[in-house]
Amino acid sequence: RFNYRYPQGSNTRRVPIIKPMELMVEASPRRIFANAHTYHINSISVNSDQETYLSADDLRINLWHLEITDQSFNIVDIKPSNMEELTEVITAAEFHPLECNLFVYSSSKGTIRLCDMRQAALCDRHSKLFEEPEDPTNRSFFSEIISSISDVKVSNSGRYMISRDYLSVKVWDLHMETKP
Repeated sequence: RFNYRYPQGSNTRRVPIIKPMELMVEASPRRIFANAHTYHINSISVNSDQETYLSADDLRINLWHLEITDQSFNIVDIKPSNMEELTEVITAAEFHPLECNLFVYSSSKGTIRLCDMRQAALCDRHSKLFEEPEDPTNRSFFSEIISSISDVKVSNSGRYMISRDYLSVKVWDLHMETKP
């Protein structure tokens, strides 16, 4: 109900006019998860359990619970004790869409590792290693740069994995590690 005041001496009623305005969408954070990475975050992936997610930077992958903002669990750590010994970095990571205990991560050396969190709290050993054998006749100065995997995704069925490097897209069968 509207309460209108009428100007003195006026018997007319005014009807409010609705003027269309441009809609503005504004996003505001519900929760902030911070201070767990030293390097830039290159991947995030929500788990199929809908309660946890992972975040990955160049050297570590952390497991988070959506209700706990100030604590994460380090599940992969490839940082060497001496940074001069660093030979590869993590380039992407993703949870398996059906098996909440499985995740994959790719590296700058062109490898993809499938890890099972049931095996150990720190997944420093992979369950499967997906790697295409390098042809020594085609080896060049740029071979390692070109073979660096930029992204990796697991199909909705959980059977296949798709990776991309600088020159190609490869579809892998999770049951066949030796070639795409």
